[in-house]
Amino acid sequence: MPSFANEAEVGRLLEERYRRYNQPGFIAADPISIPHRFSRLQDVEISGLFAALLAWGQRKTIVQKTTELLARMDDAPYEFVTQHEDEDLKKLLGFCHRTFCDTDLLYFVHWLRGHYQQQDSLEAAFLHGTSQKERLESFHRLFFRLPDAPPRTRKHVATPARGSACKRLNMYLRWMVRRDEQGVDFGLWRRLSPAELICPIDVHVERQARQLGLLSRPKVDWQAAEELTANLRRFDAQDPVKYDFALFGLGVEEKSALRG
Repeated sequence: MPSFANEAEVGRLLEERYRRYNQPGFIAADPISIPHRFSRLQDVEISGLFAALLAWGQRKTIVQKTTELLARMDDAPYEFVTQHEDEDLKKLLGFCHRTFCDTDLLYFVHWLRGHYQQQDSLEAAFLHGTSQKERLESFHRLFFRLPDAPPRTRKHVATPARGSACKRLNMYLRWMVRRDEQGVDFGLWRRLSPAELICPIDVHVERQARQLGLLSRPKVDWQAAEELTANLRRFDAQDPVKYDFALFGLGVEEKSALRG
């Protein structure tokens, strides 16, 4: 990918690739295909949360493992979370993807059940604070407020308080909050604004952002995520995270060109 001499040229490239990759055809091979299998709000929220938090490694494997997890919930995540009996939890034993295993899964189900006993939507858990940094830090505290929270599970829910770029949670929030006519992202949550979202940074996004002069911070941490998003706001202040599609797509193009 060549370097670009001016901001206008970068903006044109980002806009073109955003329109190319923000298409329904993008869905099938991506983890976002998991929540697209459902129509009920809570099923979309729960399946999307698991698909996002299991997003390690190849997309094909992520989709396969999340599909397996949901099959253990009888492909009815909201019903399973809110109505399961103790005997039903045995179906979850033995699940593992990378370092996310059944101990972590059981706590997630336990926490989600308690949350949905008090709230109709998972959106309520992400509303505490005046910035995305504060909201994600608050979500982390809320998620681990239960006395039986396993210490090992904390590594699976990132927080800016530890300096994390929170890639998976930022991706999940993009899915739930962004809305446009293409229908890739869901736009189901209306109390958060797309303008406030922070861009998730995976290896493709990082590489392309650096090449385009959109990211200079050496370490991929929360400050890097804020830097990248601030630069993307120069091209669309109301929906900066839409360019996640462009940067990811450019990375895939580059990888394919190297293979070719």
